[in-house]
Amino acid sequence: MPSAPAPISEDVDVRLGNGLRVVLMPDHAVPAVCTAVAYDVGTRSEPEDRTGFAHLFEHLMFQGSVNLEKMAHARIIEETGGSFNASTRPDSTVYHQILPSGGVERALFLEADRMRGPRITEENLRNQIDVVSEEIRVNVLNVPYGGFPKTRLCPVLFDTFPNAHDGYGSFEDLRSATVAEAEDFFHHFYSPSNAALVVTGDFDAEATLSLVHKHFADIPGRDAPDRPDFGEPDLTASRHHREHDPLTPLPAFASGWRVPDPIGEFAEFLPFVVLAEVLAGGERSRLVRRLVHTDHTVMTVNAAANLLGDPFGVRSPTGFRIAGYLPENGEVEPVLEVIREETDRLAADGLEPGELAGVRARMNARLIRNLDDLRARTVWATAGTLQRNRPRFAEDLPAMVDAVTAEQLAAAASTLVPERRATVEIVPGGTP
Repeated sequence: MPSAPAPISEDVDVRLGNGLRVVLMPDHAVPAVCTAVAYDVGTRSEPEDRTGFAHLFEHLMFQGSVNLEKMAHARIIEETGGSFNASTRPDSTVYHQILPSGGVERALFLEADRMRGPRITEENLRNQIDVVSEEIRVNVLNVPYGGFPKTRLCPVLFDTFPNAHDGYGSFEDLRSATVAEAEDFFHHFYSPSNAALVVTGDFDAEATLSLVHKHFADIPGRDAPDRPDFGEPDLTASRHHREHDPLTPLPAFASGWRVPDPIGEFAEFLPFVVLAEVLAGGERSRLVRRLVHTDHTVMTVNAAANLLGDPFGVRSPTGFRIAGYLPENGEVEPVLEVIREETDRLAADGLEPGELAGVRARMNARLIRNLDDLRARTVWATAGTLQRNRPRFAEDLPAMVDAVTAEQLAAAASTLVPERRATVEIVPGGTP
């Protein structure tokens, strides 16, 4: 197995007087620096009548700030030879930029300026509502399988609004948003005490800490909001929902099961991450061999221990899902029966010789490639900081994957029973 990069011993991990958590992780092997600010708010925290608000606010954060005009943040980063992006997930919103070595102060100034306050004006709000609405049209409404499987499966697997609604939002909710609501969202969730700043790459830790104090320390502190408990009772009976979609050329399905808390029960959760690889992690995986190559009942099949794909940046509740696309006129029920047979066989008979070793090798190769990627490593560090109080949590993952046993995988497979399963089936064509 390839080894994880050796940790850098010069890390700085402090909290400023206004509550901002600051983690500096120097790595002089790369001639670049990455800064990321993660706020502990995502789509689960949206008001019930303002779906899509967290994603909308991500856009607003690029529309100017205390000292900068609209889109100046992007222009300054690009003029410096850097790149930037942001993402909104159920439990966090992360803003990051990568710059050449020496660009760290520019990035810190930019992030601090909008942490003080974005330019929330009626013009900016309406403009970004239009932009986000167009994203919904392009990514969800006007494309085959738009938002699949998350947007289709979550409302079947979960019951409460925070967990069941999709993060894109509705046109009506977005268009009803007001400047006052956006300002309230900012003051409630975008406080320094509800955020973590992570800097990685080629920089001097002592000098950079001084720059952090220079740009962030005078931002007024506010109490971090209490995070609600988003937990729900487990399913006690199978659920199956059919949706007719005139844009889809082929049938599709996604099945989901609740899993243990990825934070508080990580030792119980991690086997499900490995199980996804066992079941549908490549041409040699069980469901690919059976459903694609032997039975020819699906075109493709995949699995993941998180509805968004990255299991290491999500809180509870979340789910394990198996999804696939069927050939024309394919039927879902025989596929679900095969999935049940294969999970039952794994639970009863365990793994084949050499199967676990191959799965570990493939998973750890991907993990280590991500750790070698400056952006991915930084974003993972924000999740480790905010959610686990372990900035370098991701660097421990290869060893933790190696420690997952065949018995743990069999136990995880034994929970994927029809009585706990929620399935959404996509049927091509309009409603009959």
